[in-house]
Amino acid sequence: MSEQPAPAEHTRQQLEPAAADGLRAYAARTRENADRLAAVLEDIAANGLPAVEECTPWEELREAHLARLAAQRPAVA
Repeated sequence: MSEQPAPAEHTRQQLEPAAADGLRAYAARTRENADRLAAVLEDIAANGLPAVEECTPWEELREAHLARLAAQRPAVA
């Protein structure tokens, strides 16, 4: 058996302060979304699925989301 050299120490590249702040903000938003999803799933587990009449069809949700995305983008000529 041949001995392999020990792997070289890897140093991490530090982020710019603005990039680190943006990453922390993204992590916080992701955590909030995960907490919200977990709360919905726990509610379903405890109380069952909601009545169909109380639900919004996915097509309406999709269209509303697409409209929000379109409003965020500048118009292209």
